[in-house]
Amino acid sequence: MAEVEVISYTDPACPWSWASEPVLRRIQAEFADSVAITYVMAGLAREISDPHEMLLSGLDAAAASGMPVDARGWGGRDGRPTRSTYPACLAVKAAQEQGPAIGAAYLRVLREGFWLRRATLDTPDALEDAARHVPGLDGARFAIDLRSSAIAEAFGADLERARGLALPSFDVNGARVQDGAQALAAAVAATGATARELPQPAAVLAAGPATTAEVAAATGLPWPRAEHALWTLALDFAARPERIGGGVLWHAAT
Repeated sequence: MAEVEVISYTDPACPWSWASEPVLRRIQAEFADSVAITYVMAGLAREISDPHEMLLSGLDAAAASGMPVDARGWGGRDGRPTRSTYPACLAVKAAQEQGPAIGAAYLRVLREGFWLRRATLDTPDALEDAARHVPGLDGARFAIDLRSSAIAEAFGADLERARGLALPSFDVNGARVQDGAQALAAAVAATGATARELPQPAAVLAAGPATTAEVAAATGLPWPRAEHALWTLALDFAARPERIGGGVLWHAAT
């Protein structure tokens, strides 16, 4: 059993949750199985009345965190912007029915869709297509769960838990973390959770695609050294860079 329980109140489309991904990567890298992260869907917007506000928030979050974004998906130039984040929240709840790891992996795919791939993710077809990118997820079961009243009720319960909270918000062992993601890593460390040696960049990529900011956070390397290490891996054909969203998303070589 994990020594520390972290609850993340979030939304797949929340730009500041995307910006907090390096902090979560660091916690997962440093504490591994000593920390269990549970994601509560807080429902950022039932209706997105001003997509340009989302665009600007995404750019602000990128500037503050170093996480790349391609905010053009909210500009409507290449297609219709997402109208509501509630369908994506429901989809995460449906994926969580297949286990926490599947739910977390699906949440990550949606985050990348919103902030790196200019995806419109507010219809069952689009959300089912995103599910195809999650290894181990049962697509047929997901499609049924996505439309079920049980998932709607589960999302409703999440909305009640997150009512009034700014996103992202976090609890550590039941205590609210002040100052959000900035203080989350310190709050986890203060519990005395068992830490391990930080991984090398290749090991970070083995756990899934990561940005330069996430690799730097997970390895503890300064940004220039992390970037140098990643390009060295690429030159050795041990990593694959994908230029996207004004930055690079790194993949393990396949």
